Amino acid sequence: MVQIVEEMEHLVVRVQKGDVELYGQIVEAVQQPIYRYCCRLLSSRAEAEDAVQEILVKAYQNIGQYRPRVSFSSWLYKIAYHHCLGVIRQRQRQYRLLMLLRPQTYAESPEQQMDRYLFDEPLAVALSRLKAEERNLLVLRIFEEQSFADIAEILGKNTEAVKKRYQRTIVKLANLLQAHREEEEPQWTSASLLKKKG
Repeated sequence: MVQIVEEMEHLVVRVQKGDVELYGQIVEAVQQPIYRYCCRLLSSRAEAEDAVQEILVKAYQNIGQYRPRVSFSSWLYKIAYHHCLGVIRQRQRQYRLLMLLRPQTYAESPEQQMDRYLFDEPLAVALSRLKAEERNLLVLRIFEEQSFADIAEILGKNTEAVKKRYQRTIVKLANLLQAHREEEEPQWTSASLLKKKG
């Protein structure tokens, strides 16, 4: 792993010095992980594919600004995070507009539809009730297996704040799952039991 990181940093330095054709090797190395990240955050393969292309172009355009205080991977995830948040906000604005125009036609948001498709229903419902930033934190930590230090760099926060927010998000997700289970359980009231007997 350390060797891969060092090789990536070496490639980045060479691209910064003008060996732009080497950017293709960087793209090959990062394209799949960034796609998985975008797919999980956006809940849409088509949007994730578009996002990856735009993120890699942004990274290339700004590669001169990269400094090895953090890993190139963390720097790239930060670009991806902000790009995906922009896509989600744009989608939410469009959804709100559609709801104003034709509310009965658009009862379920695109995120909710995709979550239902990708996850089991209780988890999908719970995830759809989290804020985009909270979902991002879970995706980075659980699916992308990023360290808290890397996540802190991506989010522009300190490591301790990220750890606390992660713990709060896990608790919130667990509570949402529990609430969903309770909603789904049949309500056995004395009146309903008497009706069944009668």
